[in-house]
Amino acid sequence: MYWNGDINWYSPAEIGEQIIVNSSQRKITKLGLEKSSAKMLPKGTVLFTSRAGIGNTAILGNPACTNQGFQSIIPNTKLLDTYFIFSRTKELKAYGERVGAGSTFVEVSGKQMTEMELLIPKLEEQKAIGCIFKNIDNLITLHQQKNMKGKNIMKNLLRKSELFYEYYEKWISVYKVGAIRDVTMKKYKLTLNWLKKLVPTLEIKDLTRITYQQLLNDYAECHEKQSTMDFHHQLKGAILDAVDEGIIIRDPTRKAIIKGKIPKEKKIKYLNQFELQKLIADLDLGTKINYDWLILLIAKTGMRFSEALAITPKDFDFPHQMIIINKTWDYKGKGGFLPTKNTSSNRKVQLDWQTAIQFSELIKELDEDKPIFFTEKIYNSTINDILERHCKNVNIPTISVHGLRHTHASILLFAGVSIASVAHRLGHSSMTTTQKTYLHIIQELENTDIDLIMRSLTALNR
Repeated sequence: MYWNGDINWYSPAEIGEQIIVNSSQRKITKLGLEKSSAKMLPKGTVLFTSRAGIGNTAILGNPACTNQGFQSIIPNTKLLDTYFIFSRTKELKAYGERVGAGSTFVEVSGKQMTEMELLIPKLEEQKAIGCIFKNIDNLITLHQQKNMKGKNIMKNLLRKSELFYEYYEKWISVYKVGAIRDVTMKKYKLTLNWLKKLVPTLEIKDLTRITYQQLLNDYAECHEKQSTMDFHHQLKGAILDAVDEGIIIRDPTRKAIIKGKIPKEKKIKYLNQFELQKLIADLDLGTKINYDWLILLIAKTGMRFSEALAITPKDFDFPHQMIIINKTWDYKGKGGFLPTKNTSSNRKVQLDWQTAIQFSELIKELDEDKPIFFTEKIYNSTINDILERHCKNVNIPTISVHGLRHTHASILLFAGVSIASVAHRLGHSSMTTTQKTYLHIIQELENTDIDLIMRSLTALNR
């Protein structure tokens, strides 16, 4: 209700295209201005962007107001020439970057600007210097009238835009370092490497819907659609922040089309119940904890490998025959406990009575706060090698340790356990994840259901 008025309202993204700005893209109503903290600035005010990309400068050709991200300089016309102040853009920028707060996205305050020392000649000399820039502005206006690209003259003279991948790299260091897991950080850095490869010279000011769509298209040529979607989501967060900062005028990610290679048919590897029984029979389940007990526990609970490694004696609730899953182990990094994949992964999984009794004996002498399965660094490949040896011993298909999780889920689904219960047991964030992962199993069950339905209906015939 406050927009679509007749008062010019400038954002930092509109500054730097020309010397004098006369009309902004957004207009605010008088009521909207009264409700905001902004103030009307007179004609001749020099606008100076003071956040992120410090130093874009322009002169107000008409009274206007601004959003955050500006410092305004209102010259005393008896002492200062507006065009002369504009001509000191490089000095203003250098000073702002030197005194501004922040290591990556620097911001300079109004108080800091008032403390700047600037050599100012007499008014007549100021006007002589300012006249040069006034003539450039007239030239730009003339070119605009002839539908030429003259409006970019001053922008190219006074500043060079940051490369897109450089901005994205800074954005990661500010917003993601220390806030996400290392495994997720590796994905962001992989996205950064692709930016350097696909658009090494693309400046962030040139990021439009077309250039962004072309970037997605180029990435999609060698990636599946889901990978392209992930690539898009990781870039979109940074780009929307750039829009908020006024570095980009409009959101170039709007209505982006996600493409990708046709995915190869992926059929997850799992064992049926008979094969799993043969595998368990071949395990060396002695009186001491070993990696074979780890294989058994994953097969019986469907835990992720990192979740199973983080299990301590304290996580067993033997009176209720449950195991509490609320952390993971950083086996890919330096070790140590980490949070679970998502909030849904924090769960309690019911144990069968036999497994509960076995583990109650195995762990009774162990430190309750330390992982039960290892005392030094462990690798996924180590368990896979052990599992492969057991599979070959009993002549069943070779699966990975993650395949044990799939085996657990598939056996439950074939036994008639609901998708909701399986999703909870596996720690999936939604049933949709379970349905997508085990679609082929669900389809097999549906075929079985159809046969059952047909037999039931046939029995109703007269």
